[in-house]
Amino acid sequence: MTWIHPLSAEVEETADVLGGKAHGLVVLHRLGLPVPPGFVITTRACRDYLRGGRLPTGLDAELAAAVAGLEAATHRALGGPGRPLAVSVRSGGSVSMPGMMSTVLNLGLTTAATAALADETGDPRFALDSRLRFLTGFASEVVGVGPEALAGADRALTDQDTGTDRLTEAVRRVERLIAERHGGGVPEDAHRQLELAIEAVFCSWNTPRAKTYRELHGIPRDLGTAVTVQAMVFGNRDRRSGTGVAFSRDPNTGEQVAFGEALFGRQGQDVVSGTSLTEPLGALAAREPEVWERLLSALARLEEHYRDACYVEFTFEAGELWILQVRPGKFVGRAAVRVAVDLADAGTIGREEALLRVSPRHLTQVRTPRITGFEPGDLFVRGLGASPGVAVGRVATTADSAARLASRGPVILFRPETSPLDMHGLAAAAGVVTARGGPTSHAAVVARSMGKPAVVGAASLTVDAADGRVRAGGRTLPEGTLIALDGTGGEVVLGRPRIATTGADPHVRRLLAWADDITGGAATPQDEPTRLTTAQALLRPDHRTP
Repeated sequence: MTWIHPLSAEVEETADVLGGKAHGLVVLHRLGLPVPPGFVITTRACRDYLRGGRLPTGLDAELAAAVAGLEAATHRALGGPGRPLAVSVRSGGSVSMPGMMSTVLNLGLTTAATAALADETGDPRFALDSRLRFLTGFASEVVGVGPEALAGADRALTDQDTGTDRLTEAVRRVERLIAERHGGGVPEDAHRQLELAIEAVFCSWNTPRAKTYRELHGIPRDLGTAVTVQAMVFGNRDRRSGTGVAFSRDPNTGEQVAFGEALFGRQGQDVVSGTSLTEPLGALAAREPEVWERLLSALARLEEHYRDACYVEFTFEAGELWILQVRPGKFVGRAAVRVAVDLADAGTIGREEALLRVSPRHLTQVRTPRITGFEPGDLFVRGLGASPGVAVGRVATTADSAARLASRGPVILFRPETSPLDMHGLAAAAGVVTARGGPTSHAAVVARSMGKPAVVGAASLTVDAADGRVRAGGRTLPEGTLIALDGTGGEVVLGRPRIATTGADPHVRRLLAWADDITGGAATPQDEPTRLTTAQALLRPDHRTP
């Protein structure tokens, strides 16, 4: 059995085998879009590992050959010491599970390779920053060091003014932490690092957060995850480098405009974690116009291929764009309806396919509640609306307290930013508010996937989990305080304000008119979801509502 496939392979394999992430990378490669070279260890290997508790027989030889091929393609050596190769090690199930499983970046930056990278680039700060990012990822995902112990290193990475002395000290602290928990510390053998990271990704399939996410979304537990290994491209390389995420259309409205966030001088984890202050995607147009134009061209090409709105993660290094992930946008509510109708109007899909792409649940989400009236003094904080809708509930400051308090009624989870460790709290909460992060941060993406309202980037908000309090604008609220959030406008308001539902949507009217054409109209019930499902049943007798 073959355990590994190159991303450039011409042999057709499904997402069930390659995982959704690697399958998307294969598509990108075939479309001629810029993808870092790499290979994927299949979901079969994960299932074999989880059954037997060890890497499958024969994987070691295939892995050595795949690494040698990657070294030949990049003219670099994993672990150095000459021209060092660093790789990313990412999870990827056949169904997207954003942020639920492990990732290790910059793997291969041994002590010798870090020194070689500093010599090659003439930039010791960049080399140390990259080494520290590898160590924090290794500590967290492979060794199991908690976020509190790594907070100092995270602060050093977040502050772009951090000098080499502070980075060196942060590197030494994390190395000591790993040595305390992992016996001999971080292996100086990059190939051993890679084996440990692969095992950590496989094991992350069965973490509590991943299990919770699968239960919420009805994902089978026996699928397993693939592991994608790629040559690193460094968004932290210099001022002409950065990272970001982009939708080909606005995920809140479905409007045909590129939407997302960019972050300069950083790596991808800084965007999705919500720990760094991002800029709107359009900032690329002014700072890196060539990257911007190439990104727009890639988004258009991908929409043409998938015949759907798309989501991509990207990095640019020294002005050169690389696409790291692609998947269909999976919009909900009003955005899902508009995309289906607009694509049908453009002739990209037929009206019948548009009808089958929209679920009754999407229709129930279209008439979005909004907070319509409150006293000025009742505004607690304002952030960015990241997932439409209104939620009213009691303040909770940790995932554990959200899960506990939810047994007595709706709760609103307040966090500085969310991470996969908050998954059980996000599942229990009616809505979420974060102090940091943007509309494509972990909190925003997970909330939209669950159809829950979210407000992110409320910069004046402080969450004191130790004391169970939140503060903003000189006001302090204890856990249990009744509060409301508007995931469209970004307002967070004390008490139970007036709420109204938006009126009929023109795209919904057009979609339902197509449904009535299928059913004959006159005999169709007036309930909107029923009108849709009746048409879907006629279009596809074996159709099951999404």
